[in-house]
Formats: sequence, C-alpha cells, structure tokens
Amino acid sequence: MAFAADAPISSDAQKKLDTIVEKGLNFLATKGQADDGTFTAQAGPGLTALAVTSALRNGKTADDPAVAKGLKALEGFVKPDGGIYGNGRLRNYETCVAMLCFNEANVDGRYNELLKKAREFVTGLQYAGGEVSQDDVWFGGVGYGGAGRPDLSNTAYLVDALIETGGEADDEAIQRALVFVSRCQNFESTYNTTQFADKVNDGGFFYEIPREKIDPSTSPDRYTKNGGIRSYGSMSYAGLKSMIYAGLTKDDPRVKAATDWVTNNYSVEENPGMGNAGLYYYYHTFASGLGTAGITEVTDADGNKHNWREDLINELAKRQNEDGSWANENRRWFENDKNLATAFALMALSYCDPDAKPVAGAKP
Repeated sequence: MAFAADAPISSDAQKKLDTIVEKGLNFLATKGQADDGTFTAQAGPGLTALAVTSALRNGKTADDPAVAKGLKALEGFVKPDGGIYGNGRLRNYETCVAMLCFNEANVDGRYNELLKKAREFVTGLQYAGGEVSQDDVWFGGVGYGGAGRPDLSNTAYLVDALIETGGEADDEAIQRALVFVSRCQNFESTYNTTQFADKVNDGGFFYEIPREKIDPSTSPDRYTKNGGIRSYGSMSYAGLKSMIYAGLTKDDPRVKAATDWVTNNYSVEENPGMGNAGLYYYYHTFASGLGTAGITEVTDADGNKHNWREDLINELAKRQNEDGSWANENRRWFENDKNLATAFALMALSYCDPDAKPVAGAKP
C-alpha cells in the first residue's frame, strides 16, 4: 500500500495547497450547499455525494455541519433494493459515488449495513454471469444505469467503490471488471483481442467498446483512419487506477503500456485528446491514477521531469475563482456547474496532501 502523497512537495506548494483547499471548502459550505443539504439537487444525488466526499477527503469530519447536512440528504436516496440513486437512470454511477461518500464518513461503523447492501446492488448491475460469455466484449463492464452498454468511467467507479468499501483485488466482480478495462486499452494483451486492440497501440484508454464494425469517417475526432478508437486523458488514468486496484503491478505489460502513455501525454493544462472537455473530471482521475499507481515523478516525452502534485496545485491555483470555486467554460458533462467542478478539484487536491490517507490497493 502506497500513500496518496508519498512524494514531498515544497513548503510553498504546501501553503498554496492549504489556501486553495480552504477556499474551495468554504465555497461549498457557504455558497454551494442548499438548505436541505444537497448540492445542485437537479443533477441528482451524485453531485451531493461528490461534494461531501471532497470535504471528507480534505480533513472535514462527519460532524462538520455542512458534511452532516449533506450526509443526511444523501441518506434520503437510499432505496430498499440497496441502491442509492434518484430517478434510476444513473443507478450505478450515483450508488458508487454515494458509497465512496458514506465510506469516508463510516469511522464508527454507522453505515456498515448500508454499504453492504449497496455493494450487493452495484455488483448485480455488472454485465456478467448468466448467459453472458467472457467472449462478449462488454463482459465485466457496467453502464450508468447498469443495463445496456457499459463504459470505462462507470466500470472504474464500480471498482473504486468495491475496493474502498473493503473489496480485495481478487474478488470476482473486480476480476470481471478487469476483463472489460483491459479491452478499453489500446494495447493487445490478456483479454484484449477485440477488433480495436492493435489499431492505435499507444497504451491509452477509451470510453466504450462498440460491438459493431465502425466507420471512421462518421467521427474522425473519435476514430482513427484505420478503424481504431482514440485514447484520451481522463479514461487513461481511470484505466490505470482500475488495473492497479485489480492487482496488476508495474511489471505487467498493460500497466507498462499505460505508464508509457502517461509519459507521452503528460499535461495539467488540458485533458489530453479532449482539450478542456471534462477537464475537472480529468484532474481527479489524473491525481488518483498517479497516486494509486505510486508514481511520484513523471518524465514527459521531451525528457522533462515533473512533480505532478506541484504542477497540479499550481494549475488549480491559477484556475480558482475569487469565490473559491472552480468551473469549466466548456459546458460538456455539466462541468460549468461550480459545485461539480469544485468537488472534482478538491478530490484531486486530496492526493497532493502529505497527510492524506493511504490509497487502497496501491502497489509501489
């Protein structure tokens, strides 16, 4: 197990980190939260879960007034089937991020039974079992609502939730997820012999696996001319983290390929392959992926060495608004919402703090 911040940051970086985190937490508590404890309620419970988790991961406790209000609001979304969701359209995503939130607040075991039922619920949404063969390219994945087309983002959230709530790398659900995650990598390897496996071959990851033959001309920004699927930043770090959580070490060819992609595409200024789309989600997967993998310094394609934590702190300090929030000018994936962008930024910054908790499943 490796610590989330096992590389030192300078005293100046630490001061800047403390300042921007305090400002971000103050924004959420005083401007972002509604009277009923929710954050951007129209988006469903997922955003409330992310905001409260970001506070808990940055030193707040379950007794903090804003956190306590948020937890109470989130408890109102717990369903008899064990899920934690709103209208049901995003059952997997909302339950998984709520699990992470309740787990952070579960110091006295108050949420043990809730988490047990939630684990059973999300595991049941996974595309596996019954008549589903491992040869099916969707095997092991999960989508927003569970049923239908799975994607890497939701599958990574599933792995995250299971590991953080006590799961082990060799758990059946996590090993099933590894099959899907491996097939979302642009790298021919164990499990990955899909039609896309060797088309790009850069070690990065993409969002979803089409079952049918694709026409590259329909979406040149997504597909390559030879019929491959382009890798991009947020998915590549989510894929790396999921592989580490599933027990792969730095010597595994899939992890080596993923870390090569990190070297060749290092950036804190954009979501590589996507520009500013999904930038704050990218910051979170960037920090959690590198932290979980135990990577303390990145040498980029030009040979320049980066303390990625300091780079991230400096970039987010520049991007922070006067009121302490963050927001993306790109409205895609709702990141123009201050609560969402601020929650992702704070969760990313929690991996930069030397006092952060150990990362589950990380292997140095």
